[in-house]
Amino acid sequence: MNKQIPQSVAAVDLGSNSFHMIVCNLVDGNLQTVDRIKEMVRLASGLDKRNYLDADTQARALECLERFGQRIRNLPPESVRIVGTSTLRLAKNAGQFLDKAEKALNHPIHIISGIEEARLIYQGVACSLGSNANLRLVMDIGGGSTEYIIGSGDNPYVKESLPMGCVSVSNAFFKKGLLSKQAFIQATLFAEQKLEPFKKRLHRDRWDEAIGASGSLRAIDKVLSAKNWSNNGITRDGLELLVAHIGQCTHINELALPELDPERLPVFAGGVAIVYATFKSLGIEQMTVSDGALREGLIQDLIGRIYDHDIRSATVQALTERYHIDKEHAEHIRQTVDVIIDQLGDGFCTNNRENAEQFLHWACDLHELGRDIAHSQYNKHSAYIIENGDLAGFSRQDQILLATIVKSHRKKFSLNRFNELPPPWNIDAPLLTLILRLSVLLNRNRQTLELPSFKVSINKTKIQLRFPEEWLAQSPLTHADLTHEADYLRSSGLKLDFA
Repeated sequence: MNKQIPQSVAAVDLGSNSFHMIVCNLVDGNLQTVDRIKEMVRLASGLDKRNYLDADTQARALECLERFGQRIRNLPPESVRIVGTSTLRLAKNAGQFLDKAEKALNHPIHIISGIEEARLIYQGVACSLGSNANLRLVMDIGGGSTEYIIGSGDNPYVKESLPMGCVSVSNAFFKKGLLSKQAFIQATLFAEQKLEPFKKRLHRDRWDEAIGASGSLRAIDKVLSAKNWSNNGITRDGLELLVAHIGQCTHINELALPELDPERLPVFAGGVAIVYATFKSLGIEQMTVSDGALREGLIQDLIGRIYDHDIRSATVQALTERYHIDKEHAEHIRQTVDVIIDQLGDGFCTNNRENAEQFLHWACDLHELGRDIAHSQYNKHSAYIIENGDLAGFSRQDQILLATIVKSHRKKFSLNRFNELPPPWNIDAPLLTLILRLSVLLNRNRQTLELPSFKVSINKTKIQLRFPEEWLAQSPLTHADLTHEADYLRSSGLKLDFA
C-alpha cells in the first residue's frame, strides 16, 4: 500500500510565553514555509501557587487557538504536530484545558518532557544552520523552562532542561514590572543556582560555538545591536552594559530600549537574568542567534514520520539493545500479532489503523524490557521504564499508552487502567492489549516452531480461538495457559472460548 504524502504540514508549539504555528507546503520532499503565526499568551503567568491554570489565562489561550484552528483544523491528522511544554507539564488542571484546546484546533495535543523539548529545539536549530562539524551549545529560553543542548550536525549529545524561564523569573523577581539592582542580582543568583549542577557538563571547554534560539535571545540580540553595545551577536561585554542599564531603572517602562517589542517588555528582565547567569556560569563570551527553534524541530520530526524515518522506532531499537531483549522472540510475537490483526479486519480499531499497529509492534519489542531488572513482575518494571524514561520522539501521552499496554500484557487484566487514556485510545487500547496477551501466550515456549494455523474473533466481550483438531490435546502447556487466561479475563467481564 503506497503511503499518502500530505501536501501541507503544520507544527504548533504551545509555549509558556508564546504560542507559535508554522505551516509548510511539501513539494518533492522539500519544505516551503507558507505561514507563520505567533501570539504572546504568557501561559506561565496563569499558574497559581498550587500550579492551577487560572480561568482568564485559559480563555486568552483558547481565543488564540481558535484563530490557529481556523488555519489547520481541516488538515489531515498525520500532517499536524502540536505540543505543550513547561506550563502544561506543571498545570494540575491541564487536562481540562487540553480538552477545550483540542476542540479548538481539531487535532490532539501532546505534552512533551523537557528533554524531548531540548531534542526538538536542537533539530530546529541544526536544520536552520545547516551541517558542520563544530560542537554547538544551543540555548533556548522559554516562559517556564530553559533548555541547553550540546551537539554536532544533526546529533544532540547532551540535553538538559532547567525549570526557569523568562515568565517565571520575571514574575518571581520583578513583580508588577518593578526593577532594582538588588532584584536583578537575586534573579541572576537564582539562575546560577539552577545551573550549578550542570556547569561542568555544559562549560565552554566542552563545545566550539554557542547559539541562542528563542524570542528572549533574539530580543536581547536586537537591543544590543541597536544600542551599539555589540556588533557580533550577544557578547559578554554587551550584556554587562545591558545589565548596568537595567540596574539604573526602577520600572520596566523606564527601560526605553530600541528594537524591544512592547509585548516582550514584561518578561525581558527575567530573560536577561537567565542569559547573564548562563554566560557567567558557563564561561561564554559570545553567542550567535538562530531563527530555528522548537516548531522547526517539530516539522523536521513530522517529515521523518511521513518518510518512514520515525525517531521513535530508533528509540525502541536502542532500548532493545540496552536491555538485552530477545529480538527473535519479539519478532515471533510480532508475526502472531499481525496474523490476529489480519483476521480482525476492519474491527481492529476505531483509531488510525497504521498508528495502532505501530504502537502494538513497539509493545511487542519492549514488553520484556523489565526482565533485565527482575523476572518477577517484569511487566511492571517494563512499564515503569517506558513511562518514566526520556524516550526520544515520544510524547508523555505516547509513553503512558505504551506503558499501559505493556503493563497489562500478562496476569491481571483491569479495564480501569485504560479509562484515563485519551480518546480513542481509551477504547482501542484494551483490544490492542488483548491481542498482545494472546500473542505472548501462544509463543510462550520460545521455540522456532511455527504456530499452527488458527482462527480468532473478538466481538465485544467474547474472544474465540479455534485451533486444528488435536493440536491443543498435544499442547498441554498452551491449554493450561489458555485456561488461566480465561480466568484472568473473566474477572473483567470478558469470555475467552477456545477449542
